[in-house]
Amino acid sequence: MENSKKAVDCFNSGFNCSQAVFYAFAEELGIENEKALKIASSFGGGMAKMGDTCGAVTGAFMALGMKYGRVIADDLEARDKNYTKVLEFVDEFKSRNKSIVCRELLGFDLNKTEEKAAFIEKHPGYISPCPKLVEDAAEILERILL
Repeated sequence: MENSKKAVDCFNSGFNCSQAVFYAFAEELGIENEKALKIASSFGGGMAKMGDTCGAVTGAFMALGMKYGRVIADDLEARDKNYTKVLEFVDEFKSRNKSIVCRELLGFDLNKTEEKAAFIEKHPGYISPCPKLVEDAAEILERILL
């Protein structure tokens, strides 16, 4: 599970959850590391800290799109294969974590000042569930991309 370690290391070095997961698979998907970090930079914290879809999940979706996404508008077979892989990922991520929604996974809405303060108090230094979510996403993604 080299990619899951790479993803967690990336997250722990200061990048967001989406960047960490997408970066861990970038090279094998033919994307330069710097480009991968830029592409995924807006998706951390549940889409720009809005608390919506978990960044580790959106990072995985981007990787799945790179591997299985369609490039011809009427290629419905490619579209369906991609969606099948995405839903397979979601099912397994939810079975491990009960949700794919950031604020549900964290138990706080980081977009609300008082909840962000409560989160920081509960998780000093931002030690949070996020590294496990990044690891889970990368482990699941690694299996699906094989």
